[in-house]
Amino acid sequence: MLLPYMKEGLIEAGCDEAGRGCLAGPVSCAAVILPPDFHNDLLNDSKQLSAKQRDLLRPIIEREALAWAVVMVSPEEIDRINILNASITGMQRALDALSIMPEHVIVDGNRFRPWRDTPCETVVKGDATYMSIAAASILAKTHRDELMTSLAHDFPGYGWERNMGYPTKEHLTALDTLGISPHHRRSFGPCQPRLF
Repeated sequence: MLLPYMKEGLIEAGCDEAGRGCLAGPVSCAAVILPPDFHNDLLNDSKQLSAKQRDLLRPIIEREALAWAVVMVSPEEIDRINILNASITGMQRALDALSIMPEHVIVDGNRFRPWRDTPCETVVKGDATYMSIAAASILAKTHRDELMTSLAHDFPGYGWERNMGYPTKEHLTALDTLGISPHHRRSFGPCQPRLF
């Protein structure tokens, strides 16, 4: 069962990202502030849910959250500053975009940078521990999946509507036959020029 907060009595935001291990598309970063009495039996780490369950939860979270924001960090910026920095930068931009400023921030994972003067704590497997991080993981994932499905229509052949840009066999094979697209991360090994 997920915990409602880490620090009782504070306005607490949870942060997470989606798409860090992908070869194509942006990394999607979300921040969510839930009301203290929020409850939903289905809410869990987005990786533990089916696409249908995530799609059911997304409008509930967006409607009932006190504040939420999703920010995309482009492949070009990922290539320039690396995926870890892009993920942290994106989560901080999502926090900046919230309509309510949090008093405490909890972040999935083990790496983050100071943000404003607000206390921030990292939590390994935080998306399976705290409701706000789980909610952020669902928003980050669903918004990114929606974008990748849309991009798949403009760039057919890579299977993004199925693999969402992850390095599946289908995607890697398409890279060999079609080459890289404008949405590929050129700093990632499989997207770099190959010598045959």
